[in-house]
Amino acid sequence: MKFNFGLLPRIVVAIVLGVLIGLVAPENLVRVFATFTSIFGNFLNFVVPLIILGFIAPGIAKLGKGSGKLLGLATGIAYASTVTAGVLAFFVATTVLPNFMKQGSLSNLEDPEHALAASFIALEMTPVFGVMAALILAFLLGIGMASTGSKTMVSFFDEFQAIIEKTISYIIIPLLPFHIFGIFANMAYGGAVFEILSLFGIVFLMIIILHWTMLMLQYSAAGALKGRNPFSILKTMMPAYFTALGTQSSAATIPVTLRQARKSGANERVTDFTVPLFATIHLSGSTITLVSCAIGVVLLTGGVPSFGSFFPFILMLGVTMIAAPGVPGGAVMAAIGLLQSMLGFDETMVALMIALYLAQDSFGTAANVTGDGALAHIVDRFTNGRKSLQ
Repeated sequence: MKFNFGLLPRIVVAIVLGVLIGLVAPENLVRVFATFTSIFGNFLNFVVPLIILGFIAPGIAKLGKGSGKLLGLATGIAYASTVTAGVLAFFVATTVLPNFMKQGSLSNLEDPEHALAASFIALEMTPVFGVMAALILAFLLGIGMASTGSKTMVSFFDEFQAIIEKTISYIIIPLLPFHIFGIFANMAYGGAVFEILSLFGIVFLMIIILHWTMLMLQYSAAGALKGRNPFSILKTMMPAYFTALGTQSSAATIPVTLRQARKSGANERVTDFTVPLFATIHLSGSTITLVSCAIGVVLLTGGVPSFGSFFPFILMLGVTMIAAPGVPGGAVMAAIGLLQSMLGFDETMVALMIALYLAQDSFGTAANVTGDGALAHIVDRFTNGRKSLQ
């Protein structure tokens, strides 16, 4: 009997080996790992817009003339989930954190990325177009194909999707564990990440508990609507969780999220449409992280967080992060403007916020993509009976 060493155990082994080797490896060896992760990461950034266009455009087209309504439904569900996550994080953080955190100066902390080993070479792979451009183009072409009934364009995108699927199956999925290994080896070598994690342990513990609370809410809703065991669906989505934990990128995890969402029993045409979409617009985990870290920074700098100031911030965060790059730290970079304009963060507070966020960005990203699976099932439930999905 052939032993099948699946993607999930390979990712777990990659994480463990990465941390262990990164703690003892010399700098030049870690730079070799960093070079591979840099090149592979650039390749992912190049492919991601093509994945979005290749899956969303034909997905919308095959959903029929009602696809515009479905797009609105999916977007509304994703936004509601993101805002709910932010509100949950606010009330829990303002209740828990004041009991553990005292005002103090933390300006001596540095951005953890400064301690990481550098790549030997920088190989630029500029995407044909950006993520937002790919998303808008996919919407326009998909809705256009659905409304005009174009057979030629649909045939082209079917073949284009097949090419992208081959790229995912034969290049991205096999190399992902090596990419994750390199990222964790570099993080362990840098060391600053672990100092920040230990210093803000209570914040991160609370955030992870909130992530899983939100996932339980999302999968309970999906399970209730579909008449399925929510834990069974969640178990199937776990490879996506661990992949995102390593890549720190919702976009880079799309191939795994898509595969697991299909395996979990969601309609294939719905997953092909919603998973790449949700990877861009659904950021419940990142919102929990940003809101919790922002409250921590406000408390540490002597401020008093209020719901009146944070609720508009959460509402805008749900919109602004749609344009966040699908790369490590993309969400906090997109949120800097809001932190400054709506919460009054100065340069020191922003620097601390970035350090806090980057130190555990992967957990928020993992919660984002895992929640995408639940939302795909919820959208699937509301599309039952559509002739275009039969």
